[in-house]
Amino acid sequence: MEHQDMPGDGVVTGHGLVNGRIAYAFSQDFTVLGGSLSETHAQKICKIMDMALRIGAPVIGLNDSGGARIQEGVDSLAGYADVFQRNVDASGVVPQISLVMGPCAGGAVYSPAMTDFLFMVEQSSYMFVTGPDVVRTVTKEEVSKEDLGGTSVHTVKSGVAHGAYANDVAALRAMRKLLDYLPSSNEKSTLPSKPTEDSPLRSCDAL
Repeated sequence: MEHQDMPGDGVVTGHGLVNGRIAYAFSQDFTVLGGSLSETHAQKICKIMDMALRIGAPVIGLNDSGGARIQEGVDSLAGYADVFQRNVDASGVVPQISLVMGPCAGGAVYSPAMTDFLFMVEQSSYMFVTGPDVVRTVTKEEVSKEDLGGTSVHTVKSGVAHGAYANDVAALRAMRKLLDYLPSSNEKSTLPSKPTEDSPLRSCDAL
């Protein structure tokens, strides 16, 4: 492993403005060891979440990971525990939005499921604790990725996901639109407000 080139250890983190409001984000890179989570990978995610909590800003996760990096053993699993703890600490304090942009398995699906909002992409996003191959080996049952953990399962049956979109761009646009309606934190001063010429006394005949 020490001789392999792993750019960014499989995750890119940063902060910026979304429609003029600051937000923190991390994006897992499936092209680097399947986006698997290592100790360093987890530390980068935890650091960005700590920074978001410190200033009171949303956390956006672009998830595309095959789960724990088994070469690191228990260190990788401990990394997941640290991320989960941040999810709990941030709950009710800052908005947490997850976009599942590809196949996620194992530990990689727990954190997104713990966040406030979760969007998926049709025909490319999957969430399951273990994949169809393991299910086939253990139970002899044939099941497709879509039937096991696709958008039709999580937006209709399990309720884990809150929206399914035709492609990555549509999902990202939906996330940006959602952020416009959310406060940056649990501080009342961060509630988004925009000027309007619509009178609060206007009557609606349809009602």
